[in-house]
Amino acid sequence: MSKLNEYEVYAIKYARHERNARSNFMDPPDIHDGEMPIDYFIWLIRLNKQNILVDTGFNAEAASKRGRQLIRCPAEGLRLMHTEPEDIKDVIITHLHYDHIGNFDLFPNAHFHLQDKEMIFATGRNMLHKPFRAPIDVNHIKGMVEQVFAEKVVFHNGSAILQPGLELHHIGGHTAGLQCVRVMTKRGWVVLASDASHLYANFERKNPYPIIFREDEMLEGFETLKSLAASTNHIVPGHDPLVIERYPSPSPNLMGIVARLDEQEPDHG
Repeated sequence: MSKLNEYEVYAIKYARHERNARSNFMDPPDIHDGEMPIDYFIWLIRLNKQNILVDTGFNAEAASKRGRQLIRCPAEGLRLMHTEPEDIKDVIITHLHYDHIGNFDLFPNAHFHLQDKEMIFATGRNMLHKPFRAPIDVNHIKGMVEQVFAEKVVFHNGSAILQPGLELHHIGGHTAGLQCVRVMTKRGWVVLASDASHLYANFERKNPYPIIFREDEMLEGFETLKSLAASTNHIVPGHDPLVIERYPSPSPNLMGIVARLDEQEPDHG
C-alpha cells in the first residue's frame, strides 16, 4: 500500500452569531445554561503548494439579512494564509446551506465537489417545505446549477477518495447530502464534521443541532464521525468557538482567527 499524504489543515473563522444554548440542541438544555454562541469557518487543506478549500462561507448581504456578525470576508481569511481565491482549483462543498456555499463565485478556477443527494435535495420537492429551504438561498442554487452546465461540479455518490489521504463521506441528517471530510495528518485521521456536528457538545451529548432533515441519519452520523476519526479528539465540529480556543494558531498574528488542526491534540484546558 502506498504511503498516504499528510496534509496541513486550518480552520479560518470569518463570522459569529450570539445565541442561547437552547438554540443549539434538538433536546434543549436547562434554560439556565445561558449563552452559547456559534462561529462560522471555512477550512483550508494544504499539501505543499496545493490548496483545497472546504466551503466558501457567506457575504455581507447574507450577514445583514440573517442577523450574523461578519468579521471578515472568507476570501480575506484565505489571503491571511497567503492564498488567493483564484489559486483554488478544488472546493469541497459539505452542503448547500447559505453559510457553506455563499461565496462560490469568488473562486473562478475551482471545481466544486458535491454529493448527488445534496443537489437533488436543494432542487427537488423538499424545497416546497419552508423548514428545509429556510437555510438555503435560491440564488446560490441557481449559481451552482450554472456551474453544472459549465462542467465545474464534480458529483459524488457516498464515499470518495479525492487523492491519497483525502476522503469524502456522506453523512446526511442535517441535509440529505451533507458530507464530511476525512484528512490524513501528522497526528492521524482528522475529520472535518461540518454540520454533522455543529458543536463538540452535539456529538458528545448525542443531542443534534435542531435544523434536521432526518434525525436518524443525524444520530447515526455521530457514530460515523467517530469511526472515521483517529479519536474523538480528531473530530472538528463545524461551528464551535472552542476550535479556536483548543487548537494553536499558525502564527501569533493569526490568534483568534486561524486554528491549525493537524499538528497537535486540542487543548481542553
